[in-house]
Amino acid sequence: MSQRRARQSFLPNFSSATTALQILLMAFGLSVIITLSRNSAWRADAGEDLFQVASLVMLIAIACVIVLRLCTAPLRRLPVAAGAITAFMILVGTSLVVTELCVFFYFDLPWTLQAWPEWHVSLLIRVIVISAIISIFALRYMIVFNAGRVESEAQREDRLQALQARIRPHFLFNSMNSIASLIGSDPQLAEKALEDLADVFRLVLSDARKMVPISAEGQVARQYLDIEKLRLGERLGVEWTSTNVPRSALLPSLTLQPLLENAVYHGIEPSYSGGTILVRLWAQDEMLHIAIQNPLPEVNAGAAHRRGNRIALENVRERLMRHFGGRATLQNVEQPGSYYVQITIPIIRG
Repeated sequence: MSQRRARQSFLPNFSSATTALQILLMAFGLSVIITLSRNSAWRADAGEDLFQVASLVMLIAIACVIVLRLCTAPLRRLPVAAGAITAFMILVGTSLVVTELCVFFYFDLPWTLQAWPEWHVSLLIRVIVISAIISIFALRYMIVFNAGRVESEAQREDRLQALQARIRPHFLFNSMNSIASLIGSDPQLAEKALEDLADVFRLVLSDARKMVPISAEGQVARQYLDIEKLRLGERLGVEWTSTNVPRSALLPSLTLQPLLENAVYHGIEPSYSGGTILVRLWAQDEMLHIAIQNPLPEVNAGAAHRRGNRIALENVRERLMRHFGGRATLQNVEQPGSYYVQITIPIIRG
């Protein structure tokens, strides 16, 4: 984790409901501990004692949550040590102020220091000591908990990026050879092919967390197929249909291209006569369905074909799971003479 990320994320976001709930639960647990320590046995009036202690402690906790929430942004901009010390002082100071207000209003004590009773001074000392100890442990717990969450998110992002990096099209050198052969005979077509290739690799190198409209993803997929047609010619046929699909529907970038690459590499390229890839997209019940079907050559039904398909499919499946969870499915069926893949994801409009 970089120093900049550490400075920004070492403290939890006190504006979140999760952090506030953690503080309140710790405060209630502290109330129970104080009550048990004050009563050697659970007497009839122990419940009333718990209520009084819990009321004060929870009031202090709520005040700490409010103050920390207001100070979250400046705290997270401070260096690690300065931010931790400042948060500690805020917790102790808020505990002391709330306790003082409760004592003065409840007992109607005079506001002059000389008139303070001895028990009042003792109470303030105990509040400072207890709040300091609890603040140290609470901050330590929340910092470690938040650091684990940040690290988990960072690993998830790195994993997504690694998965996308593994789906690098292996057709680069073949495409460059095809484009090079066109430079002399058809420079305009060669220029267009280079632009298509740049668009495809721009998507490959993009942020793996990015969701793109289906229209943009479909355009890049078609550009990929146009590049492959330069090499395969009439051997590669494509039938593309789309029914009721919102153009703004979002899906993870680089979802279609690796599946189409799979279809070309394992279905069309090994066949002398080639074949037609069927691409069908449709929307139904707020779900987006994508089906890709390609022919299989008779001689290519062995383990090499299945292994190649499995790697690409597992990469796409894992990326879909990380974006949509259990709401996304990827099914693949190998039949005599054809291979079929279908993706189903919820429609999220951009």
